This record gives sequence, C-alpha cells and structure tokens, in this order.
Amino acid sequence: MTGEWPLWPEAAEPTGTEDRPGQQPPAAAQPAPQAPPEGPSCPNCGRATDPTAWFCEACGHPLVPTAPAPAPAPAADGPSTQTRRLGVRVSQLADCPSCGGTVGADGYCQTCGAKAPGPRDHFSSAPAPWVGGVCDKGRQHHRNEDAMALWAEGDRAVLVVCDGVSTSIDSDVAALAAAEKARDVLVSLGSDGVAGAESRDAAIARALVTATAEANQAVVATTAPDSTNAASATFAAAVVIGDRVHFANLGDSRVYLLCEAERTLLSEDDSLAQAFIAEGMPRAEAEALPRAHAITKWLGRDAVDTVPRTGVRQVPGPGWLVVCSDGLWNYASPPEELAARVAAAATGTSEPVEIARRLVVWANEQGGHDNITVALARVGEATGNAAGNVVASLVTAPSDQEKESAEHG
Repeated sequence: MTGEWPLWPEAAEPTGTEDRPGQQPPAAAQPAPQAPPEGPSCPNCGRATDPTAWFCEACGHPLVPTAPAPAPAPAADGPSTQTRRLGVRVSQLADCPSCGGTVGADGYCQTCGAKAPGPRDHFSSAPAPWVGGVCDKGRQHHRNEDAMALWAEGDRAVLVVCDGVSTSIDSDVAALAAAEKARDVLVSLGSDGVAGAESRDAAIARALVTATAEANQAVVATTAPDSTNAASATFAAAVVIGDRVHFANLGDSRVYLLCEAERTLLSEDDSLAQAFIAEGMPRAEAEALPRAHAITKWLGRDAVDTVPRTGVRQVPGPGWLVVCSDGLWNYASPPEELAARVAAAATGTSEPVEIARRLVVWANEQGGHDNITVALARVGEATGNAAGNVVASLVTAPSDQEKESAEHG
C-alpha cells in the first residue's frame, strides 16, 4: 500500500492479542509538543516514544524500535501443575514426524534415527479415511500450545483447531480443553426434527455458537481464578454434513475450502491485520506488519466477546476442507497458495493425515516459527454415506475409531 498509512482502525482496537502487546495506540493523533522531547520521538507527531515500541502511542504511526523489548520473566518453578498434568494425559508418540517411521521404545526413530519429540509436541488423529490432522510444536517454540480435536462418522465430520496465546499462562492446557469440549458439543448437538435446509443451517449455526461458549468455559475452568495472565486461545471449527460445510471462528485460526471450482478463505480473522485489510491495505502488506497477529477476539477468562462468526457453504465439487493455525497459513495465506501446497503434499497419496504431516514438514522447513496444526477433510465426494444425503442431526457419540495410538488419551 502506498501513500499515507491508514489511521489505527477504531472498531478493531484490541483489548488483548495473540502476543499481548503492551502498547495500544489511540485512534486520533495529538498536537505536537512545543519543545523537542528528550530521547526518541515520533517522526509524524513529535511526541516522545518508548524506545521498544513499534507504534507511536499518540498517533499510531509505525516506528522502528531502538531498543529490544524486555524478555518476559520465566516461571520460577518451570511448567505449571496444569501443564505437567496435561503431559501425563497424552499417549506415547508412535510415528516419527520427520519421516513417518516407527519410533522405538528408546524414543528414537527406527528408520531415520531422529529423536522423537514429546507426545504433546507432535500428535495426529485420523477418525476416518477422509478426515485427519497433525498438531506439531514447530521449531521455535519450547512447547506446543496448539490443539485439535477431530471426529467423523459416515458423511459427517467435526474439525476443531485452537491456538493458545503464547504469552498467557497454561495456554497449552486451555487450547486442548477448548478443542475437545467444542468437538464433544458439536457431536452431541444437532438439528434433529428440523425441516428444510435453511432451518438445518440455522440450527447448526446455533450449535457452533453453543460449542464456542462451552469451549470458553473449558478454558476458564483450566485457569487459576487469581491468575494475572489468564490462559486464552483462538478458535476455529468446521462441521461437514454431506456436501455442506458449516464453520465458526474467533481470533486468527482459519477455515479454508479448496476445491477445483472454488478456493476460498471461509473464516475472517479477528486481528489487527484484518482491520488494516478492511481499511484497504493489501493482505500481504497487512500480514507483514510487526503486530499483524494481535488478535481482537479470543477464548479466555478475560475475553469480552466470545460470540463467533458463523457461516455455511455448499461444496461446489471435490476438494479439501482445511482448518489450521497460523503456524501453517503464515507461509501460504492466500487460498491459491495454500491450495498449491496441499496439492503438492497430496502427490502420491490421498490420506488426509499423511497430507497434513507433509504440510507440517513443509511449514517447519520454512522456519517453523510457530506451533503448526493442520486438520483436513476430503469433501465434495462420497464418503461413508452418499454425499448430499440429508442428515438430520449430529447426535452420535465419538466412536473408538478416532482414538488411534498417536493421539492423546
């Protein structure tokens, strides 16, 4: 985008972010001071600025920090009780995330010799031949704060992805609790007895709102009441019923529909980058801003709005539904780019969990700067039941088929 930068979008001014920045610039600029301030100052309005700030507190003008931001103080006693308890719940890793080989009892891959990460650092799920996903720590983070929860039966599926806010306490626990709770709610709620496609769509939209509220309560339940930095997470969910996809999101985890006839980003981020995009800034430029990933809606004790956007889309033909965290889409944000990456990963295989694994490997090769979660469903073709059948509800409890050895217990 050329010319003047847009004013900081007033409607999307954050009250919390995925990285929880300390500075939150007001929308309107203030008059310049009469005398030059000591130390660094804003080149736009002349006000004194924090040497670690990326934006002027007075007018929102972008800055280049002259001093590094202070590093957060590490926890004195290491991982919290909640995080340690989470590690106990997760089953042992069976497949090597590097090559797909078998991990031996000594924790090393019997094929390539690589040391396997911890079970929470990398896990997969394949509840049906047409649904699967992988959740991985990435290369830069010290723990995996992403989570996913999947379910499928017949031509129905539920895919939920949550990304824990990295600077909040116990975000890894919160993300997993939220994802599992939302999945369970979406499996148990449905549109039984509702006639007509529009009525069914409305019923499932209500179920998605209910699932989000229940997921928020699950996050709150894993947060200490007196916490000064409450756990929080993003939320993205998709429900597949035959040839229709229902979706919801909070934050910047995403839902894509990638078919030959249509490649589209179904969800809309709740982020500062999206606010600038709405102001007319090109997506590539907005997503490259220093605070692009500052989110404006999230799950957590301090959340002020947990009502998600919801939508429904008729699948136009064979393709893939992708629910993912920003650890993947950071490297392929436009739908066309992500579709190309999925097509490359699908070379020689049609198994969703293998395609997801290859996408995770690719994201790590790009730097692996964040946790990576990729959940896939093959849509627009016959699955367990004939695609397009009218399905009355989502009332079947999760079956044992989704509890494969690679996923947490």
